[in-house]
Amino acid sequence: MKTMTDRKRVVILTWVMAFIVVHIVVIEGIGVNWGTQASQNLHPSMIVQMLKDNNIGKVKLFDSDHWTVKYFAGTGIEVMLGIPNNHLASFADSYDNAKDWVKKNLTTHLYDGGVNIKYVAVGNEPFLTSYNGSNLETTFPALKNIQKAINDEGLGDKIKATIPQNGDVYDSGSGGPSAGQFRSDIRDLMIQIVNFLQDNSSPFLVNIYPFLSLYQDPDFPVEFAFFEGGATPVQDDGISYTNMLDANLDTLVWSLRKAGVHKLKIMIGEIGWPTDGDKNANFQMAKRFYDGFFKKMATKKGTPLYPGDIQYYLFSLTDENQKSIAPGDFERHWGVFRYDGKPKFPMDFTGQGQDKMLVGAKNVKYLETQWCVFNSDIKIMNKVPENVDFACSRSDCTSLKEGASCNALPNVDHISYAFNMYFQMNNQDVEACNFEGMAKIVKANLSTHQCLFPIAIESRGLRLRMQQTGAVIFSGISSLLLVLYTTLS
Repeated sequence: MKTMTDRKRVVILTWVMAFIVVHIVVIEGIGVNWGTQASQNLHPSMIVQMLKDNNIGKVKLFDSDHWTVKYFAGTGIEVMLGIPNNHLASFADSYDNAKDWVKKNLTTHLYDGGVNIKYVAVGNEPFLTSYNGSNLETTFPALKNIQKAINDEGLGDKIKATIPQNGDVYDSGSGGPSAGQFRSDIRDLMIQIVNFLQDNSSPFLVNIYPFLSLYQDPDFPVEFAFFEGGATPVQDDGISYTNMLDANLDTLVWSLRKAGVHKLKIMIGEIGWPTDGDKNANFQMAKRFYDGFFKKMATKKGTPLYPGDIQYYLFSLTDENQKSIAPGDFERHWGVFRYDGKPKFPMDFTGQGQDKMLVGAKNVKYLETQWCVFNSDIKIMNKVPENVDFACSRSDCTSLKEGASCNALPNVDHISYAFNMYFQMNNQDVEACNFEGMAKIVKANLSTHQCLFPIAIESRGLRLRMQQTGAVIFSGISSLLLVLYTTLS
């Protein structure tokens, strides 16, 4: 007969095992994208610790930089390596190139206690209509050569190649999901690709953004982007849809069915909500989206036509202040963490409604506590607009745009914000706070409750220099400052 001490041990052991099981389930369920298009980046070791501290067990990368990937060794974190679109032609034209890439960027990390690599993302949304077909000839051949190289290394059962696709590769026109078809201009190619994926037991990776539907279409029903059931249902083939995610994924399911593919695993490669740069990009709407999304994912019910658990990768881990803003100013604000690894708002990945602040990056080192601001002693303002345009075109002024977090600043503080962003993104180089004598370095923080004047962090060791060509001129800000000049002159 067991003693009371033995019974206590059994109870304790049971609780410990239950904790371990829950912990593992949480880790396996959450994935994030981590991009590095920023003027300064957190060190990969900090990123790894952030993932572990928040029970995030999967990470999707946009390249395969060896120095970065090696930090995931021994962590158990599942890694998806990325191959940028501009590399596709090399692998499409030459199997030897694909084989060399696999040896140098994949197998080199696969040793006892090494990196847990499970997928390779070949390209990134290569068939976007904005690319004008530039990747149509190279993407599928590159996919085949990369998967063949993986197979030839004896890793085909463990590591799969796929293509992260934007949801625009399929559509349903004015019909519901049952009218779904792959886009007519790429239909034959997509049918070949999805059959290849199915034959190789690779997943179909799709990026879905309810925010973009709202951003691009002023008539899009706002409630349909969220998950509370407040939207007018869309009736289709006997199914009632109350959110865009279900409708979008089932449109894909119909597209696959019409392509003769019925057993292909679907994964969400990117999903999230930005927090700045647009009137609908803010903490409140982002939190609403994530709360509903996590609650939905926790049910593991999937969609009407794709039931069950759906794997996904949030977009994204941290803000990136050098991303292209061609799609919109919000592009630099997708992170659930700020540029410095601080969480933006409480979340609950388990979907149980038990909000708490995520665990931020540890041991982050900032540059000196100082800011570059407009020198109010300046009385002649005629050169202000061109200097602000210079600063914004080479840094990040997306938070100043209409509807964004810093738009309500006093006009003079708009100038200071632009100057400071250029200063900080150039690592507080004293020469980056001149602007023809219109700027000065101060110790006073101009940040408000709504608007953050950031301080640069020490980079991970690879300084990403500001692009001096192809810069976007912030004509709206220039116009604003011309008005300011007229007002103050």
